[in-house]
Amino acid sequence: MEAFLISTGIVALAEIGDKTQLLSLVLAARFRKPWPIVWGILVATMANHALAGGLGAWVTHLMGPSVLRWVLVVSFFAMAAWMLVPDKLDDDEKDAMPKFGVFGTTVIAFFLAEMGDKTQIATVMLAAKYQSWFWVVAGTTLGMMLANAPVVWFGERITRLVPLTWVHRISAAVFVVLGVWVLLGDDADHLQTLVGVTPLVVVPADYLDEGAVQGQARIGVKH
Repeated sequence: MEAFLISTGIVALAEIGDKTQLLSLVLAARFRKPWPIVWGILVATMANHALAGGLGAWVTHLMGPSVLRWVLVVSFFAMAAWMLVPDKLDDDEKDAMPKFGVFGTTVIAFFLAEMGDKTQIATVMLAAKYQSWFWVVAGTTLGMMLANAPVVWFGERITRLVPLTWVHRISAAVFVVLGVWVLLGDDADHLQTLVGVTPLVVVPADYLDEGAVQGQARIGVKH
């Protein structure tokens, strides 16, 4: 569940002001048919992120734990810096024509726009970190829909109400936190192990009643 919630939140934040959200806005303004566009975004996102999540899961088996740890740390920090760079929509994506209908055009345009995009890379990294393909893909897909569906329905009014600069800064901070979390992961686990060790309590025999003395061997008390 942690993988699902974090994946949902971080992708929803990362998608605000992203290239694919701008594409959603363009498609909505061009075709004015929200339902086929929303379904097309859902299908394209599920397909794209399923592949990205599979790549992330495969990377975890390809690399050793130490190598994977440093790759994730560097990747999360790089994503934090990337989040501060504003996105622009390419001209060929703006001029998407309904050769395959609104739904088909949305699927193709959105799938291609998502290739190599921030949210796709984030899906790969999250799948590698949590090693939970289903929950990561489900979370990132939900995050994409939370960010894009309102834009399709309500258009540019939504994007104007959201301060994109601060959204990008918050997203970058989240990636930094994830990078630090991965970096300190082994130390945190080691500390938790130490804290979780039950100490051996030494109790003088004089303070033990007869029943406790008989149960010493069972509860492991030394004297």
